[in-house]
Amino acid sequence: MIKKAHRLYNEQDFKTAFKLYTELANEGDVDAMTSLGYMYQNAQGCEKDDAKALQLYKKAAENKQPYALFNLALLYMNGLGGVAHDQFKAHELYMEAAVREVPQAMYEVALMLERGLGCLQNYSEAAFWYEEGAKRGHIESFNNLGVLYKDGHGVEMNETRSFICFKKAAEGGLAEGLYNLGMLYDQGFGCEQNHEIALDYCRQAAYKGHIKAKEIITTLQEKEKIVF
Repeated sequence: MIKKAHRLYNEQDFKTAFKLYTELANEGDVDAMTSLGYMYQNAQGCEKDDAKALQLYKKAAENKQPYALFNLALLYMNGLGGVAHDQFKAHELYMEAAVREVPQAMYEVALMLERGLGCLQNYSEAAFWYEEGAKRGHIESFNNLGVLYKDGHGVEMNETRSFICFKKAAEGGLAEGLYNLGMLYDQGFGCEQNHEIALDYCRQAAYKGHIKAKEIITTLQEKEKIVF
């Protein structure tokens, strides 16, 4: 039944999915509670109801449903859905979701550890969780891990690993990854220096709206050094 509900949701038959999720949630299915909470939060197949979404997330999170923990963490991190902004609670919930293999939660935990938000700053722990996210194909995790390897924060500085991480992020289409890879080629850091390749990655990042990349391209255009 839950698979049918997920299929209906993915087919954007929100009204039918909502009805089926409601039936399953009432029977105690924590996966259905989580999905139903998301639908209430985003007004899919129903009217928006943050209070109902929060109630469902909390109930599912009590049973350690990974994505309920993650969604609840998002609410606390941003002070949304009727809860007060609480970085410490958010970090706690992200961590619980991360140990239950939610890649985005691994990234969020790492980001908070890197910046010391809701926890003590710890670069080595941040590197660990970025790597765990990267192992699961999370492109933002690849990018941020690349930064740590480039700067030697929490890990030994490693040009090759930094290059590999940025390349993975760039291949995933991440604007920041494209920009960072371009900077490595520009500097010859972890790769053979190549300004043409660097410029190409910078262009790609600019097309995707990367602010620094756009500024670089604009400056080069104004100096009549390139045609965009």
